[in-house]
Amino acid sequence: MKILGIVLIVAGIVMFLVTGISYTTEETVIDAGPIEVNAENEESLNWPPYAGGIAVIAGFVLVAIGKKQ
Repeated sequence: MKILGIVLIVAGIVMFLVTGISYTTEETVIDAGPIEVNAENEESLNWPPYAGGIAVIAGFVLVAIGKKQ
């Protein structure tokens, strides 16, 4: 429990600092024999800042429970 709590605390802090990630996907638009046209789409995955706070609080709770046992 204590290790999971520490991981949640670190993950929550990282979620505060980095509010999302971006990645690029490539898809084929036209595929007509020897001719192929591809398009790159940039997509993002964002999370709200309070999600990091919830992770930090949950981590502290798990660390506190781990110390009692």
